[in-house]
Amino acid sequence: MKSLTTKSFRLLILVLFSCQGVAQKEGTINKTISPTEFEQKLALPEIQLIDVRSPEEYADGGIKGSVNINYNGADFEERIAKLNKEKPVLVYCLSGGRSGSAAQKMNALGFKEVYNLQGGLVQWRSEGKTAGKTSGGMSMEDYTKATSAKGYVLVDFNAAWCIPCKKMLPWITQLSNDRKADLTLLKIDADQNADLLTKKGIKGIPYLELYKDGNLVWKQMGFIEEAEFKKQTGL
Repeated sequence: MKSLTTKSFRLLILVLFSCQGVAQKEGTINKTISPTEFEQKLALPEIQLIDVRSPEEYADGGIKGSVNINYNGADFEERIAKLNKEKPVLVYCLSGGRSGSAAQKMNALGFKEVYNLQGGLVQWRSEGKTAGKTSGGMSMEDYTKATSAKGYVLVDFNAAWCIPCKKMLPWITQLSNDRKADLTLLKIDADQNADLLTKKGIKGIPYLELYKDGNLVWKQMGFIEEAEFKKQTGL
């Protein structure tokens, strides 16, 4: 048994080093980089800039010079196959999730250099960088009015493509139904309110805010379970 274990271990080490050797030989890169690094790479020659959001999102504005190839589109792989695998590719979406998946897929398909924008357009805009027009949506003044209502106001910043948002939706909806006497649910689509997210400095979704009588008493970025939410907020 001991000799078999030793032999298996040696085989594992050999496989690991072989895999590393292949990766180094191919020289592939798949990295998520900050908006500042992303912006610097935009100035380099032969960059391929890809926006992997939906056509509807893209029509509302994006980073100048980008080409829209919808990650969730049926023709995604067909269209990226037409890109040059030897030249660097920069990919982005709204908050970094879809573009991260796209970068992994492109790297697996043999693209030599793929760079994903950390935090997507949400973080890009929050750092004051230009991303074309924004959709307008709810103004900060209207947001302040909506969150100034008496009692509790739970604000849910979400998007249709956001998987964590979808997982949280059932308990958020049930909570608003159970406490409709003293709690108002304000749902805000991040895609349609990019300008509001920028002004509030929101860098990712899901993002929740809880107001009581117009005062912000709690906030959370990222997924949270119902039990933990109730524990932290006391609701």
